[in-house]
Amino acid sequence: MSGFQRYLFRNVLRTLIAIVGGLALIALLTQGLSQIQDTIVQNRQSMLAFLWVSVLATPQIVSLLMPIALFIATAAALNVAHRENEVVVAQSSGMSNWQVASPILRLATLAAIIHLGMNLWIAPTASRELRTTLTTASTNLASTLVREGTFMTYNNGLTTFAGKVTNSDITFLVANDSRNPKNEVTYIAKSAFVSDIEGKPALVLRDGQRQTLRTNGALESLSFQQSPLELGAFVNDQKAVILEESDRYLPELFYPDMTNYYDNRNVDSLLAEGHARIATPLLNIAMAMIAIFAVLGGDFSRRGYAIRIAAASGGALVLRLAGFWATSAAAKEPSLNAVQYGLPIVVIIVIGFMFFVQPILKRRRIVMRAPARELVGPT
Repeated sequence: MSGFQRYLFRNVLRTLIAIVGGLALIALLTQGLSQIQDTIVQNRQSMLAFLWVSVLATPQIVSLLMPIALFIATAAALNVAHRENEVVVAQSSGMSNWQVASPILRLATLAAIIHLGMNLWIAPTASRELRTTLTTASTNLASTLVREGTFMTYNNGLTTFAGKVTNSDITFLVANDSRNPKNEVTYIAKSAFVSDIEGKPALVLRDGQRQTLRTNGALESLSFQQSPLELGAFVNDQKAVILEESDRYLPELFYPDMTNYYDNRNVDSLLAEGHARIATPLLNIAMAMIAIFAVLGGDFSRRGYAIRIAAASGGALVLRLAGFWATSAAAKEPSLNAVQYGLPIVVIIVIGFMFFVQPILKRRRIVMRAPARELVGPT
């Protein structure tokens, strides 16, 4: 690349990183406000757990923002270069449209490759880890259902009191299960410990009594040496059972397990998500070409290119929304999956012809007509 091309490449790259980083940070902060309550407050997790959840959510946010951010970065960098006559000087020195736009297209191609890698491997891996982390946080609620010297009450009808808590071991535990008002049960145990029973969290009570108040007012008491108190009803572990579309790798989307109820019922949605993973990176090239054509595709203007950039911004927004619509529609009608590829490819071809091919054809027609004018001109 020439000096001007390297300069333009660096400017667009810096702007792209700043925009993606800024928008991703805003998205994480706004999304994090709701996750703070779920991850930290309700499940009593540390701030590190919240930060880890935010990091795991980053790949999906970056994947969503990258095409639009590339459009904004390209339009902004080219507008500055054109307004300061840098593009005019480059073109006056003999650089063609392709030579001026090539560093941006190289960056767009690189962004598309990175985007594809994120869609195929990084994002689903992070999504699986995110689901596992949230499930673990929810499951770890079992170990925080009791707090030393404090009555703890939960919305689902469980109240606990512990005399002493050492890691997962509890000395003297009182637990009241009032989910069924007609069959309220109270457990009193000398000791207990947190365990898993068939994959579900539970408190194993030792040396205690199980007291039940019957509807006639009679108190029924049963002594036991060891008794489990399942806590599955008090924690939400459903997300650990089902892998949603965002959690799956490409082969799992294209070749779902038809013996699985969820896969069999959502086979079209899985297929649409798989095609979207491959087609979406093409939007990076399409968005870059829209921005290039908006700034460089017309006549030079000292007043700037606000109108053209505004029109191109509208077109870029329509293209991105059309991509979302195509993915959603393909989930109901699989034949529309071709539209996910067609939208960016058509934009790339049309703008490529108008910006690169058409000026070459126009110059050739001028050159071919020049000799005829010379013959007719002098008499």
